[in-house]
Amino acid sequence: MKYMQTSVYVHSTRREHLLFYGRMKNLAGAALTKAVEESLKSVNLFHCGFGDKSVSKYSGGMKRRLSVAIALIGNPKVVYMDEPSTGLDTISRNDLWNVIKRAKKECTIILTTHSMEEAEELCDRVGIFVSGNFQCLGTPKELKTRYGGTRILTITTAAEHEEVMARLIAELSPSAVKIYGMSGTQKFELPKREVRLDGVFGAVEAARAMFPVHGWGVADTTLEDVFIRVAKDARAFDVLS
Repeated sequence: MKYMQTSVYVHSTRREHLLFYGRMKNLAGAALTKAVEESLKSVNLFHCGFGDKSVSKYSGGMKRRLSVAIALIGNPKVVYMDEPSTGLDTISRNDLWNVIKRAKKECTIILTTHSMEEAEELCDRVGIFVSGNFQCLGTPKELKTRYGGTRILTITTAAEHEEVMARLIAELSPSAVKIYGMSGTQKFELPKREVRLDGVFGAVEAARAMFPVHGWGVADTTLEDVFIRVAKDARAFDVLS
């Protein structure tokens, strides 16, 4: 069963939706009733009479959870989901993610998404496609180790001190790459094999001795960083070939 955002009818109740789709999966009688109740409970739509209210009265997040319940009714072995949390607010998104986390304990879920945060939160294995071409596959941890052997230093100074700050970073790590710079805020990729955290602290303290540092932070590579690097490498290869 494929997850579809448009698979709900606003004038029907949630229970009516699940009864309809349950019958399509050859459920009947007590088995159908039980499957409907279990599906409503699995997406937190069973209590307070939610299951018997018109879909037109509910938020986008609740409609999305109903779509997931439709996909899961009847205990399928494989479920496909396409962009499940797109357009949801943070609370609704987290509610939906919790539903999917519970569901994946019982079946295989194949999920497509443009959100690397969603992929990192939900997926045990991640495949990255660029321009329709498959590039890599692995667990989030494996991909971050393979493609993201860097730390990201973000530092904000006055704009006139950007060049001095960049020189300090170059002294710290000749292999450092500036990946962002605007209005005094700069981001640098620092190879982990070349730079220790105490070295980063030392560079920041050296900068503070010369001019004000308004803010700074160091972060490990995210799946978003991995995707950007894989996409850049793929496009560079396309240009060369």
